[in-house]
Amino acid sequence: MPDAEGDRPGRRAADRGRYGRLSRERVLASAMEMVDREGLSGLSMRSLGAELGVEAMALYRYASSKDALLDGLVEAFHQELEEVLAADGPARTAWREELRRHARAAYEVAMRHPNVVPLLATRLLSTPLARRPAAVLRSDERVLDLLHRAGIAEPTVVSLHRVFTAWLLGYLLVELRAMDDAPEESDPGFRLGLHRLSAQEFARLRATAPAMADRGGPEGLASGLDALLDRFVVAPADGDGRGPLPPGS
Repeated sequence: MPDAEGDRPGRRAADRGRYGRLSRERVLASAMEMVDREGLSGLSMRSLGAELGVEAMALYRYASSKDALLDGLVEAFHQELEEVLAADGPARTAWREELRRHARAAYEVAMRHPNVVPLLATRLLSTPLARRPAAVLRSDERVLDLLHRAGIAEPTVVSLHRVFTAWLLGYLLVELRAMDDAPEESDPGFRLGLHRLSAQEFARLRATAPAMADRGGPEGLASGLDALLDRFVVAPADGDGRGPLPPGS
């Protein structure tokens, strides 16, 4: 009897690579590994096929185009986010703490796959909401459901979701921006290539760049998120002075 994935009648032998039968999960996992190792510029259907030991054409049943493959990387990122959140235990009852937990988990996954982070922005610009992978949609659904269950009014839910999403994505992009001009240099000025910047035109930038090159880490992510959310808080309710908003607020 044929199995569910690999032995259906008509399945081509080309779908069996050096790591066994292909599946969408294996294709996306290999694509993620390639991008982690070589960057987005190193990913193509041909190079991924070579990585898996199959012809590039064998991949098109799992990703219909290069764009679909990039969407798959965003999907894989969010699936890993789901796994990190699940491993962290049940959801917190306080909505702000749960948002912090979500942000910390996203930061952890982003540090594992920094080359995928730009796709979190660019693919959302080209992929309509209803066509996004379920794993991506579940991330938004989790945040919206959390805020609704806290009794927050719909207009404020929309504002909070926008603030949370914008801060998280923006923070990750700033945290991972390229700063080093000569990574092998030990002196910060030479490492950052500050001699390439005009001392007259960019005096403040030259002075501040070494501090800007240091990552803020998950602590900076959480503190900045709290600062943004403070404007929505009207009364303490969860024991830390930063509790859920009352209904209708």
